[in-house]
Amino acid sequence: MKILHFADAHIDMSNYGRHDPETGLPVRVMDFLKSLDTIVETAITEKVDLVLFAGDAYKDRNPAPTFQREWGKRIMRLARAEIPVLLLVGNHDLSPALGRAHALDAFQTLDVPNVYVLDRPTFLTPQDLGGLPLQVIALPWISRSGMMAYLDLRPENPSEVYDLLGEKLHSLVDAWIAERDPALPLILTAHASVEGASYGGERTVMLGNDLTLPGSLVKNPAFDYVALGHIHKPQDLNKGSQPPVIYPGSIERVDFGEVHEDKFFVIAEVEAGQPTRVAWRKLATRPFLDLRYTLETPEDATAQLLDVFPPPETLRSAIVRLRIDYPAEWEALIDDSALHRAASEAFEFHLVKRPQTETRVRLQGDEQIGALTPLELLERYWQSIHVEADEMEALQSLARDVLSDSVEMATK
Repeated sequence: MKILHFADAHIDMSNYGRHDPETGLPVRVMDFLKSLDTIVETAITEKVDLVLFAGDAYKDRNPAPTFQREWGKRIMRLARAEIPVLLLVGNHDLSPALGRAHALDAFQTLDVPNVYVLDRPTFLTPQDLGGLPLQVIALPWISRSGMMAYLDLRPENPSEVYDLLGEKLHSLVDAWIAERDPALPLILTAHASVEGASYGGERTVMLGNDLTLPGSLVKNPAFDYVALGHIHKPQDLNKGSQPPVIYPGSIERVDFGEVHEDKFFVIAEVEAGQPTRVAWRKLATRPFLDLRYTLETPEDATAQLLDVFPPPETLRSAIVRLRIDYPAEWEALIDDSALHRAASEAFEFHLVKRPQTETRVRLQGDEQIGALTPLELLERYWQSIHVEADEMEALQSLARDVLSDSVEMATK
């Protein structure tokens, strides 16, 4: 069995660049679609037996009709080529409200031939897959609210939800493994975090918001291949051993947090009782360049910064960010327009100036430091060292989760 596995398409990510005048689509969306076209073309040309998408088709659960059309055209191309396609529902595809349709629901509602939408834990046999000699255990994204309602748990006990949910899933998977036909390959696919995984730079995964699957569950030798989605950093969590436990990563860079990561999809050749062969296929993606410089002397400040830029051919078509740290009193020495001209070959250029001043945290009015919460004190500290707004928001969210967990453990 030859299986093509990819995940985290996020095809409507358009946080950089302009619109294409011919198609009207954001150029960055076209970058994601180009990667998706490569994946679809490879599946058809190499006659794979199955395409397995491990979740997160869009950036959120309410994609615009235009983006639904573009995603649908590519999935339908696979379906018409009579290649079975498994679409696992990810956290970005799912509404937090119980009973609401998810972003992939249309394929299920219309009963599109050769397309299987997996929106609940399930065990698929050849009878469920049109006779394909394969077995699949699917674990889509599990929402905490849905499971809390199911288990009738109180909202103030989130850790209890995840503990019980983890136990329930483990028991369910063990039961399905016991039912399997050992003569046929068995695949596990999940959109989730796994113990021991290395996170990429994506902002969508934050401590305390995930159900984390134990490594023992995904590394069970009963599986011939484990196809994961959710974490954007490509990795094999069981490298050198069987089964391969693969996060292929996102199909394009979402932001500068992924600047150093190449992008892939995976072709796995599986056969029951035999080691699975895995081929990582690198995608041609738009380059990101993250430049940073600290001005140590005021002499020829702009010239110092111009020397940071690589040759024009390296800048061409790249998304470029230059971050500058410097004493605030040197502001007038920096020629912004000269820097923008130097980056004119770039697809998009971001100049981030970080003037440094000697500051002390000042309390407002009659505020007393002892009256501030730890989170409020942290916020004052981030402000005093000039942390950027998006980084501050992420740090505060992480601190909130850590402090919440600490309070909960202290009360047990």
